[in-house]
Amino acid sequence: MLEKSFGLFYFLKQPKTTKRPNHYVYLRITVNGVCRDISIKRHWPTSRWDQPTGRAVGTKLDAKNLNAYIETLSAKVYQAKLSLIENDKSITANSLKNKITGQGDETKMLLQVIVKHNKKIEALIGKGYSPATLKRYQTIFRHTKDFILWKYGTKDFSITDLNYEFGAEYVFWLRAFKNCANNSVIKYVSTLKKIVMECVRKGWLKNDPFIELRFIKDDVIRVALTKHELNTIANKTFITDRLNNVKDIFLFSCYTGLAYVDIRNLRRVQIVNGIDGIPWINIQRQKTGTPSRLPLLPIALDIMNKYKEHPKCSNGSYVLPVLTNQKMNAYLKEIADICGIITNLTFHIARHTFATTITLNNGVPIETVSKMLGHKSLHQTQHYAKILDGKISSDMQILTSKLEL
Repeated sequence: MLEKSFGLFYFLKQPKTTKRPNHYVYLRITVNGVCRDISIKRHWPTSRWDQPTGRAVGTKLDAKNLNAYIETLSAKVYQAKLSLIENDKSITANSLKNKITGQGDETKMLLQVIVKHNKKIEALIGKGYSPATLKRYQTIFRHTKDFILWKYGTKDFSITDLNYEFGAEYVFWLRAFKNCANNSVIKYVSTLKKIVMECVRKGWLKNDPFIELRFIKDDVIRVALTKHELNTIANKTFITDRLNNVKDIFLFSCYTGLAYVDIRNLRRVQIVNGIDGIPWINIQRQKTGTPSRLPLLPIALDIMNKYKEHPKCSNGSYVLPVLTNQKMNAYLKEIADICGIITNLTFHIARHTFATTITLNNGVPIETVSKMLGHKSLHQTQHYAKILDGKISSDMQILTSKLEL
C-alpha cells in the first residue's frame, strides 16, 4: 500500500543523563503522520547545526563528512522504501525503521531454509513422502553447503542474494568438481529450485532467481533383457539357494513390473481375486503413491506359491523373502556372470524387462502397461517402452504379407 505523505527530517537531541555541548543526531521518518526516530550514531554541537534544513553548518571537513553521511542514509531510506514496494509490503514509518536497522525482518539464509524444509519432509515420511525423497533433499543440502563454502567462503548464503550467477556457478561446480552427469545436474538443480520456489510463494523472494537457467536432458537408454537372456536365467539352476532365491525374486519382478521396494513390502493381503477370478496384485507404489493393479501371470504365481512356507513368509505376511537392495544387486551380478550375460544386471532392469520384453513386445497396449506400472502419465511409460528389434521385424513381416496380397 502506497503512503499518502512521506518525509525525512534530521534533528539534534540532547542526552537525558548528561548535559553536553554536543547533541545526538537523529533521523525522523514520517509516514501518513506517524513518526519513528532513529539515532544515526553521530553527535554534533548545536552552534553548528541548522535546524530548518537539518544539516551541519560550515565548510570544514567534519561538517562536509556529516552531511555526506546524512545524504547516504537518506538514500538508504528511499532504497528501503523501493524494496517494500517491490515486495508488495506496506510502507509505514515502522517498516522503514525496521528495514534500515535490520530489526523485525530476519534475513533468510539458504541452508537454514533447506534444513527446515528437510525436517518437515522427515516428519511426513509415510504420509505422502518416501525415505528416498528425504535422501534426495539431504543430498541437496550437502551439495549446496559444499558449493557455498567453495564459491563464497561462507557457511551460509542469504536467499535474497540468489541470482542467475549463483545457479550457473552451482551447475559448473556440480559438473567440474562433483563429476555429475548432465541428467544428475538437472535433477539436483531442479530439487534445489523446488525449495527456492517455496521462498517465492512465501514472499521472501520476488521472482525465481534461476528462471534463466536452461537445460536439455540427455536421452537415457533403458536397458532390458531380451527374451533369450530372460529364458537363460529362468532355466538355470544354481548350486546355492542364495542365488536361486535371488533369481526367483528377480523373475517375479520381470513378470509383474514391481520395483524393488514394492516387492520387498508386498504382503499376502495385497493379493486379491480380480474380476476374472485369478489373483491380482493391488498396491500403492511407495515411490509415487499411485495405485498399481495387475493380474499375476502364471510364472509369477508359481514363484509366489513356491515361497509360501519360507521362514520369512510362513506367517502369511510377506510374499517373498527379499534381501537388501545392495545384496540383491551384488548377487544378480554373480548370476549374470554365470549365465554369460554382459548386461550390467541390476534389480531395476526387471521393471524395464516387464515393460518391453514381457508386455509391449507381445502386443500389450502402452496404456495398459502404464496402468500396471502405476505411472501417473503415459510419458513416463514411454521412457521404458523400448521397442525391440523382434517386434519391428514381426510388424514389418505382417506389412510385407499385406503388400504382397
